[in-house]
Amino acid sequence: MTKIKRNAALLAASAAVLALTAPVAATASASAVPEAVSEARPLDWKPCEGSGLDPRQECATVEVPMDHAHPRGKQIGIAVSRIPSENPGARRGALLLIPGGPGGSGINNPSGKGQKLPQAVRDAHDLIGFDPRGLGRSSPVSCGLEHADLATSALRPWPAADGSITGNMTAAQRTAEACARNGGDLIRHISTANQARDLDRIRAALGERKVSAWGVSYGTYVGAVYSRLFPHRTDRIVLDSNDDPDPSRVARAWIAGHEQGVEDTFPEFAKWASSPGNPDRLADTAAEVRPLFLKLAAELDREPIPWPGANPEELNGNVLRQTLLNSLYDPDSFPGLAKLILAAQKGTVPPAPQAPPEPVLQNAVAVGSAVLCNDVEWPQSRDAYEKAVAESRTKYPLTAGMPRNAMLCAAWPFRPGEAPVRITDDGPSNILLVQNERDPATPLAGARKLRAALGGRAVMVTVNSTGHDAYLANGNACGDRTVSRYLATGERPDRDTYCG
Repeated sequence: MTKIKRNAALLAASAAVLALTAPVAATASASAVPEAVSEARPLDWKPCEGSGLDPRQECATVEVPMDHAHPRGKQIGIAVSRIPSENPGARRGALLLIPGGPGGSGINNPSGKGQKLPQAVRDAHDLIGFDPRGLGRSSPVSCGLEHADLATSALRPWPAADGSITGNMTAAQRTAEACARNGGDLIRHISTANQARDLDRIRAALGERKVSAWGVSYGTYVGAVYSRLFPHRTDRIVLDSNDDPDPSRVARAWIAGHEQGVEDTFPEFAKWASSPGNPDRLADTAAEVRPLFLKLAAELDREPIPWPGANPEELNGNVLRQTLLNSLYDPDSFPGLAKLILAAQKGTVPPAPQAPPEPVLQNAVAVGSAVLCNDVEWPQSRDAYEKAVAESRTKYPLTAGMPRNAMLCAAWPFRPGEAPVRITDDGPSNILLVQNERDPATPLAGARKLRAALGGRAVMVTVNSTGHDAYLANGNACGDRTVSRYLATGERPDRDTYCG
């Protein structure tokens, strides 16, 4: 599966929630959570199941409390994998490969993205992957949603063509009730703070005094929370494509960030789509691409095109808008978006996109929803969402109000078990942020807020590039060299830098 298809599948699987909450009070502290070093048991490493894996990758299970507030209570399994250092003489420690999402699997990261790391980094570290609590091989959960509710354009709460959110409020109630009914006790305890605590249990089970980490997208928030709760257990921390850490909104700020992220990134698509010689050229000038897209989306709002095999089985305006959002994650996906636009202008559609297996999608949606809803309390007022959506539609027509609309958290029946962790500058200065200037999912504006919150703990490398995931993906050679040098040697820029 290509990188953009994986990204799109992840978005479809994990985009299930968002809203606003009243300001939150005190943050959790590391001292409130047992570090469990004395309880760590040697891991029983065995060959990993699955095809296409590096034969060196091995797997084990770490037992962690379902509820970290009751460490002697019910335990759940966290699936962990590793590929040992390729040069034991140069080994420094373990590098956690923290997946995005929420709802993204990381168990096979050592065989996948880990093998893109330079040799010096693979020599210095054991590469450690894992499935977050509730996901994949880690005691999985499911909300048992209806098939239609698993559509990407349903998981993202796109308003009706006229801006109405009545359907979104109804869907939020229906899907939240399904999660409460089918998710079991575990779904109440799936949160970023608990994932960070699980990571410290993994560290202890590995026998490491400290760990390094490379967190991507949502994984940057996990890495930041871990660095806040367990600052002196961290070695070299890289946060790549960074989430806004606003403790009063948390995930609501992440989804809202798509407004600006799409605005930052769309001009690059327009430039590409109007370039001479492009076989998928949409217009003669970049300035013509935006009105062309908005006009087509409005036409599809009124008259959708049947799309057999897709979910939903039609190309409507919101499916087109969602495809735009997905495609901006990676410039390699621009041709696919342009082909869809050209086909739709003729009243046709390409073959329906292939969706992940439904059980995988159900699992990822449940975990993503639980994280977004359990991290912070969301408002349940319809009026609040209606006002926000109307304002968003006016200011950001490309995203049509979706980023501020009601997701299933607007009807989530559980209250957060604790206040969100407030990211601060308390701890060692060992964090490197890497961030593309034009990122539709985690825009530069949000990354700057994380950088400000971390203060002297961090420096940031801003990369003149387009797309989501900067390091070894959609960034540039300068940014890649800077991050690789830090992971391999510990050498970090003295101050914030720009990779042009």
